Amino acid sequence: MEMDGKEPSEKNHNLSSDHSTKVVKFRGWKAMPFIIGNEVFEKLGIIGTLSNLLVYLTAVFNMKSITAATIINVFGGTTNFGTFIAAFLCDSYFGRYKTLGFSIIACFLGSVVMQLTSAIPSLHPAPCSNGPDTLCKGPTTGQVLFLMTGLGLLIIGAGGIRPCNLAFGADQFNPNTESGKKGIDSFFNWYFFTFTFAQMVSLTLIVYIQSNVSWTIGLAIPAALMLLGTIVYFAGSRIYVKVKASGSPLGSIAQVIAVSIKKRKLTPPKQPWLELYNYIPPKFMNSKLGYTDQFRYLDKAAIMTEEDKLNPDGSPADPWKLCTMQQVEEVKCLVRVMPIWVAASFYYIAVIQQMTYPVFQALQSDRRLGSNNFEIPAASYVVFLMLGMTIFIPIYDRILIQFFKRITGKKGGITLLQRIGIGMFISVICMVVSAFIEERRRHIALTQPTLGMAKRRGAISAMPGLFLIPQLMLAGTGEAFTAIGQVEFYYKQFPENMRSIAGSLYYCGLGLSNYLSTFLISVIHRTTRNASTGNWLPEDLNDGRLDYFYFTIAGLQLVNLVYFLICSNWYKYKGAGNNEDDNDEGGNNGEKKKQNIHV
Repeated sequence: MEMDGKEPSEKNHNLSSDHSTKVVKFRGWKAMPFIIGNEVFEKLGIIGTLSNLLVYLTAVFNMKSITAATIINVFGGTTNFGTFIAAFLCDSYFGRYKTLGFSIIACFLGSVVMQLTSAIPSLHPAPCSNGPDTLCKGPTTGQVLFLMTGLGLLIIGAGGIRPCNLAFGADQFNPNTESGKKGIDSFFNWYFFTFTFAQMVSLTLIVYIQSNVSWTIGLAIPAALMLLGTIVYFAGSRIYVKVKASGSPLGSIAQVIAVSIKKRKLTPPKQPWLELYNYIPPKFMNSKLGYTDQFRYLDKAAIMTEEDKLNPDGSPADPWKLCTMQQVEEVKCLVRVMPIWVAASFYYIAVIQQMTYPVFQALQSDRRLGSNNFEIPAASYVVFLMLGMTIFIPIYDRILIQFFKRITGKKGGITLLQRIGIGMFISVICMVVSAFIEERRRHIALTQPTLGMAKRRGAISAMPGLFLIPQLMLAGTGEAFTAIGQVEFYYKQFPENMRSIAGSLYYCGLGLSNYLSTFLISVIHRTTRNASTGNWLPEDLNDGRLDYFYFTIAGLQLVNLVYFLICSNWYKYKGAGNNEDDNDEGGNNGEKKKQNIHV
């Protein structure tokens, strides 16, 4: 492991994952062209392959919209849940460098397979006929299996990249020096810039090529970009800081649960903060946590009995028979987060709808722009969600935080849970606005002259597609509150040695949202198929009631918001006792005592 640095203090930093002292040379910004370059190509490749997938499945594979939406949701859910498995394997066995390398190769192979499904005629169904009796033949079993192979490789690749890439970039800087800390902050800024840049390019240029020029060329571009990303990543191998896997902290969690069950018949102590066994190892990396009175059942794992033996250094002889109060409190941190995580997962059902059904709405809206009749690709409308998020973030940082500071007197303006809650409230407004816009689009399609017929759908409404922008911008604004607040919340509330898993928890929530959305769409489809109002979600939106579907989600989001407010009021923050301030300082008191910062 090598490193750069002008300051002597930055050239030597000891990492001992195996109790042996090794000199780590941090290359810092010299490693960034390889890491950030890979990030740009990799994000362009993955997003370029997946951003128009909904249209690809319906236009090239002749799938019904509800089938395509289901595949998209299952794909997204599996990818996001895969991040947890990848984080576990990364922490326990392989380390970030090997995990990222394997995942990047998997993504490249997946993008190649997806390109072949378009380039080779036998790997996709024949195009639908354009005669009066439109005939569309669906994909064969072999074609579906080949398609699923490509999606499977992308699941493996994206699942490994997401929880590891940020932390791997931060590994290249010395977190114990001022220049290193500034480098980490700058890297995060560059990371989010490249992510937004990739989404913008993919949702505009690449989607346009796919929809209007050629699917084969449009899918070959992401594959080529992924190849470049792979080359750039491995080109920097000699100068990377490669932190070895130090073992998964999940074993400690399992010990607390198992021991608390074994000792379930013991009587809890009257003063647990004084009587519970609490041993802290000499080189303990996590914040030292004080006692909290929630989930007292788990306290029994730290009750020392006559049968429990200690080693000469004071540590338990058998950690599967006796745990420390510190271990118990760390598990409590995880358990306390879960109700918040559930609420955040339900919130993303609203966001997911803005990633799928507005595309179908756009297909049956007037997408012409200007006098030359240029048509905005339907999938490109989702870029307005990204724009809403990108535009609002600096407004929040520069204006709203100062406004909130004057009202609350808190350093961060509002707490992280308050920030998450505001985004959830905006999601309710977003779905109500979406319903009214869809009602208007449908009304115009049914009562005014139309602009022709959308392929395999119905009449194209004369309502401008630009009318979809408000709902998408609202969704992006809600994301600026909830998504960023959620990531920071998990990062601060998890023990330091579980921050890879904390990063994966965000994606696992997205995964649960995908599955819940799939279930909800399926239930609505089956329930309304024979209803007096007709099927709410047919192929032709003019024959359906997508607006009713949006109103239903708005109602569910309102119930979820109430549940979240109850959980937030109950929540106790890490290291802050009963203090209900989870500002940058709140819930982080224990970390202030630490000399070393673990990134």
